[in-house]
Amino acid sequence: MSATSIPLATPSLRQRTPGLALTVAIALVALGLGRVAPLIGGPVFGIVLGIVVRNLVSPGGQYTPGIQFAGKQVLQWSIIALGFGLSLDQVAKTGLESLSVTLVTMTVAFLAAWSLGRMLGVQDKLKILIGVGTAICGGSAIAAVTPIIKPDDHDTAFAISTIFLFNLVAVLLFPLLGHLMHLSDLGFGLWAGTAINDTSSVVAAGYSFSKEAGDYATIVKLTRATLIIPVCLVLAFAVAWREKRKTSANGGSSDFSLSKIFPWFILWFLVASAVRTAGLVPTAIQPIIHLAAEFLIIVALTAIGLSANLRRMASTGARPILLGLGVWVAVSVSSLLVQWAIGQV
Repeated sequence: MSATSIPLATPSLRQRTPGLALTVAIALVALGLGRVAPLIGGPVFGIVLGIVVRNLVSPGGQYTPGIQFAGKQVLQWSIIALGFGLSLDQVAKTGLESLSVTLVTMTVAFLAAWSLGRMLGVQDKLKILIGVGTAICGGSAIAAVTPIIKPDDHDTAFAISTIFLFNLVAVLLFPLLGHLMHLSDLGFGLWAGTAINDTSSVVAAGYSFSKEAGDYATIVKLTRATLIIPVCLVLAFAVAWREKRKTSANGGSSDFSLSKIFPWFILWFLVASAVRTAGLVPTAIQPIIHLAAEFLIIVALTAIGLSANLRRMASTGARPILLGLGVWVAVSVSSLLVQWAIGQV
């Protein structure tokens, strides 16, 4: 039997403990910093601190199993936990009202990411990450599609950093532009909810404009976040089809099936959302579930930061940032244009 055919043993809990302990410790610091600076948020602090530790201290190989576990398995748990905080009937009315704008901006985001990414020579997985992050819900969307397309960790870190950069710009710029364009509260809320990526940034920009705009923007954003489910399913089918085609082209047969890569965590996300919608989650524990989901995401993104290679990120150059800028501008402009077209400004 060749060395390559020997199956790798699954690391034990003892082998994972050092890496998990390191990741959780950094994530706790990131959670605290996120409370001090909510505009940046714990997830961004987590990935940044992870990158800093990885590239300054360079943890040894004994930390790798735990870091990899946090970056993959804990990532999926975090998405499931988010489902308990999303009541589908709560956002149904606003979702229907904003659906036309949301669908247009999503389509524009993906088309812009693909066409501009090709022009800039950005590789496919990074294009998908930036496109999904801009189209749907920033870091959470990137986290959701990562287990499906399996990008390099430095690509994930780069995409999240790029999305965060334009979130920060949007929080500072959108309220000013909204007042200059004399947008209504609902018009600005719809614009912020469909054109800003991260939920915390949507909330910050919305309430900076007005309370009514903030309330509306938040619900639009939550509705937009649910679209990660069909996007993940489409990506899963696309990955399965490409893998099957590649196997056939090489003249071989494969037992590859969609069930092997199907994002089962998305199914459990739906179950969690159904449980919340059915009123089975007591109001008293909802803040605890929300905190747990937030912390799990911070742990997962910290692990991705701990796996990221700054030299490889630097070698990517400015092209992904230009891609993020182009997609973000396209989404922002298309959201306004659709609102003007349907008279919702």
